[in-house]
Amino acid sequence: MSSPRAPHVALLIDTSTGWGQRLIRGVIQYSQQHGPWLLWIEPNTLEPELHLPAGWRGDGIVARVASRSMARHLQRIGLPCVNISAIHLSDVDFPRVMPDFKVLARMAAEHLLDRGFRHFAYCGPRQRSLVQYHYHGFAAALRAGGCRCDAYQPGPKLVRRRAPWIEQQKDLIAWVKSLPKPVAVLTWFVQHGRDVISACRQAGILVPEEVAVLASDDDPLLCEACMPPLSGIASSSEQVGYRAAAVLHQLMQGKRTPKKPILVEPKAIISRQSTDTLAVEETHLAQAIAFIRAHAREPIRVGDVLRRVPVSRRQLELDFRRILGRSPAEEIRRVHLERARQLLIDTNLPIPDVAAGAGFGSPEHFAQAFKAQVGQSPLRYRRMQREP
Repeated sequence: MSSPRAPHVALLIDTSTGWGQRLIRGVIQYSQQHGPWLLWIEPNTLEPELHLPAGWRGDGIVARVASRSMARHLQRIGLPCVNISAIHLSDVDFPRVMPDFKVLARMAAEHLLDRGFRHFAYCGPRQRSLVQYHYHGFAAALRAGGCRCDAYQPGPKLVRRRAPWIEQQKDLIAWVKSLPKPVAVLTWFVQHGRDVISACRQAGILVPEEVAVLASDDDPLLCEACMPPLSGIASSSEQVGYRAAAVLHQLMQGKRTPKKPILVEPKAIISRQSTDTLAVEETHLAQAIAFIRAHAREPIRVGDVLRRVPVSRRQLELDFRRILGRSPAEEIRRVHLERARQLLIDTNLPIPDVAAGAGFGSPEHFAQAFKAQVGQSPLRYRRMQREP
């Protein structure tokens, strides 16, 4: 008896970025678990769009459908197709799996607000509808914290034509010089973050002391190649790929798929030197915040902070609520829980060891506090974060 034919699946995904490579890994993992599938991958990213080669015959496609011409190309082929692009195209009804940019924008705002910044800016190609959506999500999250957000707008000459990089950089230098300091800048893409850091360096502006920079994605190679290294937001691109493959599998079996886009939340902020600062003018408050973060592994209390900071408990409470919007005790708990999240994602430590390594007195107290904050038990959170 012959074995069933393996489905032929094409992946029209840019392989030049860490995001695309991780997404493809997610598809591969699904194929290994539920296939096998024979995967055709187009490695050439020199063209603005990826297309199937003439004569290719297969069963399904996972593609980043970012233009109408590409959508028409895939519609003519008539195979089941799942779109992993967040760009909305009217009259294009491929099922979509995409990152949740609203959650991503909120995470970025919280990360930068937690560092005491009150001035913010955004850098990215806002002529694109998706980038505009992301910018507005970031600005809305900041407004909830009582702050506003400036946005980079290239000069008219740069908008009308594709200017050389040196002209773009001069325009960016003028912009970063004009921003109030200290300021935190969120960028759409890693390369935009690298350009902002380069502009600051040429302008003699300190990063992160005067301008902190956070990218909305994370490419470890490019981020680490910055000086200073660039902080980024680790998207769940492997999970996007895995879930896109699952939807495609349903389509190839003739089953119905969700009409609304499937949204995948980002994993975590990868904090590097470009945001490793505290934009707090009050010396005693900066000392208190630094002490709490330096002792994230220890079961410290507010009394421990007060023994290191020459200020009354009432004054410390007032300053914490005025600058961070929470009490010192809440900040200690937040830092402990953030440390626990990192240990759950990055290590295989048993839960009691995670509790001890994140400053909790007992595993029971840790489990209770973690579920109250995150809405999941520590074990379930670890499993969810590690699922592709």
